[in-house]
Amino acid sequence: MKKLYIDLKNTAADNSYHIIINDGLVAMAGAEIRPHLTNNRVIIISDENVAPLHLKTLQASLDNVNIHHKTHICPVGEQSKSFSYLQHLINDLFKHGIDRQTTLLAFGGGVVGDLTGFAAASILRGVPFIQIPTSLLAQVDSAVGGKTGINCEAGKNMVGAFYQPKLVLSDVNILKTLPARQLKAGYSEILKYALISDKNFFNWLLENGEKIISGDADACIQAVEVSCATKAAIVAEDEREKGVRALLNLGHTFAHSFEKAFDFSDKLLHGEAVGIGLNLAFKTAVKMNICGQNAATLLENHLKDLKILHSLKLLAPHSFTAQNLLDYMQYDKKNSDGKIVFILPHDIGNCHINKNVSPDMVKEILQQDMAG
Repeated sequence: MKKLYIDLKNTAADNSYHIIINDGLVAMAGAEIRPHLTNNRVIIISDENVAPLHLKTLQASLDNVNIHHKTHICPVGEQSKSFSYLQHLINDLFKHGIDRQTTLLAFGGGVVGDLTGFAAASILRGVPFIQIPTSLLAQVDSAVGGKTGINCEAGKNMVGAFYQPKLVLSDVNILKTLPARQLKAGYSEILKYALISDKNFFNWLLENGEKIISGDADACIQAVEVSCATKAAIVAEDEREKGVRALLNLGHTFAHSFEKAFDFSDKLLHGEAVGIGLNLAFKTAVKMNICGQNAATLLENHLKDLKILHSLKLLAPHSFTAQNLLDYMQYDKKNSDGKIVFILPHDIGNCHINKNVSPDMVKEILQQDMAG
C-alpha cells in the first residue's frame, strides 16, 4: 500500500488529505473511509459502466463498518457534465435526504469525479466528498488536486470550483476491467507529468509503458504514485492555479479544443485528445526554436510505439477546420490579456508557461497535422 499526503496547510484553509494507492482497495474502502466521515451516511455517485462491475463490492465494504449508503447512477460520458444533469443530480440528492454532514462518494472516472466534486461544492454551500477513481486517468490526474466542474457551450470545465476531497482511494485492481482504449487515454496524463518535470520518470516510462497499458499492478501502482506525487507538489505550491499549477495543462490548450470540436463525445476521449496535444505542444516549441527536434521525435515515437493517438490526421474524417480549433482556444481558462496561453517544453522534463505564441503559427501547425 502506498500513501501520499497532499499538504495544503499553507493555503487559505487546511484542505490537506491523503491519497491511498493499493491493489484491491475497493473491498477495504469502508474501513478507510469511516474515520473521515462526520456521520455514518454517504451517497455514492457512480455511472452505468462502473456500477454493474464494482458497486456491490463497495457497498459491502460500507456495510462491514455500518456506513449507511444510498446510490445515484449517472449516464456514461461527458454529457453528464452539463447544467441540466447537474440540476437532476442535485434534485436527486435532496430526495435522498442529504444534509451538510452527508459525504458524497465519487465512484467512477473523471466525469463522475468532476461532477460529484462540483455538486459537493455547490449543494448546501458545501458538503464533504471522497474520490474513489476507477479509471487510470482519474487516478493519476482528475481525482487529485481539487478541480471540479462541468462543461458548457464555451468549452470544457468552464464552470466549476476548487474544492478538495477528504480522501482519495485508488485501487489499481479495478483497472483490469478497463478496455485498452481507456488505459491508453490515462497513460497520456501519466506521460504529461514526466514531460513537465521528470526526465528520469520519462525514461522509466520508455521501459514500462506497455506494462501500464496492459494493467500490470506493480507498474500501475508506481505510475500512479509518481504522477500523484508530482501533482501534489505543484498543487501544494499553487492550489488555485495562480502560477506554476498551469504547467499541469501541458497539451491541454490543444486538447480541449479537440474535445469541443467533437462535442465532448466519446468519439474522442480526454486522454486521447491530450496525447495529440502533447505531441503538438512539442512541435510548436520546435517551430519556435525553444525545444530541440530530438525531444519531439522521442516523444512522438513513444506515442507511436504504444499505439496512442498522436495526430489529428488519425481522426479523419472530421468536419472542423484549423480555424475552428483556434477559435475554440480563445476560451481557454489559462488565457491572459486576450492572448492564448500555452504550456511548452524546452526539453523533456522542462516546461514553461508561454504567452507569446503566434495564432497564425498555431493555425499552420494544426493544418499541417490535419493533413498528415
